[in-house]
Amino acid sequence: MAVTVFTVRYLKKAGDIISDKIDIRSLDLESITQLVTDLSQPKFRALQLFKWLQSGVDSFDEMTNIPILLREKLSAISYIATVKPIKKYVSQIDGTVKYVYELYDGELIESVLMKYEHGYTICISTQVGCRMGCKFCASGLYGLTRNLTPSEMLAQITYANRDNNIRISNVVMMGMGEPLDNFENSIQFLKLVSDENGLNIGLRHISLSTSGVVSGIKRLAEYNMPITLSISLHAPNDEIRNRTMPVNKKWNVDALLKACRDYQKVTTRRISFEYALIEGVNDSEENARELASRLKGMMCHVNLIPANPVKENTFKKPERKAIIAFQKKLENLGVNATIRRTLGADIDASCGQLKKKTKEEIDGANIC
Repeated sequence: MAVTVFTVRYLKKAGDIISDKIDIRSLDLESITQLVTDLSQPKFRALQLFKWLQSGVDSFDEMTNIPILLREKLSAISYIATVKPIKKYVSQIDGTVKYVYELYDGELIESVLMKYEHGYTICISTQVGCRMGCKFCASGLYGLTRNLTPSEMLAQITYANRDNNIRISNVVMMGMGEPLDNFENSIQFLKLVSDENGLNIGLRHISLSTSGVVSGIKRLAEYNMPITLSISLHAPNDEIRNRTMPVNKKWNVDALLKACRDYQKVTTRRISFEYALIEGVNDSEENARELASRLKGMMCHVNLIPANPVKENTFKKPERKAIIAFQKKLENLGVNATIRRTLGADIDASCGQLKKKTKEEIDGANIC
């Protein structure tokens, strides 16, 4: 069949081989149209099928306006990727919801649903684990296991929509994983999630976070999508960034910021810089001065994040007054900066924390 398959297929599930099946939820409308045409079905079935897949159904049986014979054919040649919630935590402080999902192969990922005045935002994962190895992040403690498919990214959104009877209007690709290390699948996800026949979440309401994969930033600029590019900078110079973010040894601060400036020339979009404040590491007045100097002339915003404690390191977040002082120094030097509001503090809502905890619980149970 002349259908583009953007992702890996299922290889194993409970010991059984599931091969040569199309990841149908990862297909765009054009590819689904080709698929139903190859099955000798009228083209209007493609739009029906696409809408069902984007709504978050778990099986072809739920597609009540699709003929049973077609559903059976589709089931024989394709699968619908889903996520299975095994843990759900709801913050008693602000209502933030944290999901730990199990995938078809038993791997675990996380998503966080947050409610703001302007609507609901979800932070999704793009990989199982992460290869970037940032020292202050829990997501990369086990390394990278595999990439998520576009369908598995979508499923995090559609499940949360259905589970809470809401419509998510904003997406941040800032959960587990490095989106630009899973480039093709991330691009396909962006196309699918913004399709007006599906979830129809505008690209201007989507943020993609990268640790600084310069080659990926250059490729992303070629698509000229009106998303918000968010850079996990976390240091004003190579000496600090080399110690905390191994990716800097391949693409240093100068190379990264040049790529950001080039990206901005193409897209004309403001860039967001994430800066996790770590006591005694990157939170001094001199650090603020150097950061402001580096960002001078760029249309950008700095999002200051009090570092989250991870037991595998000794990093601590600064005192509140030190965080405010850092923000004020940046603003006085002409850099727009805000302090990220902490959500879900009582449920370990930072990426990687709950997956790690849940994995340890499961491994412990298997040992007993």
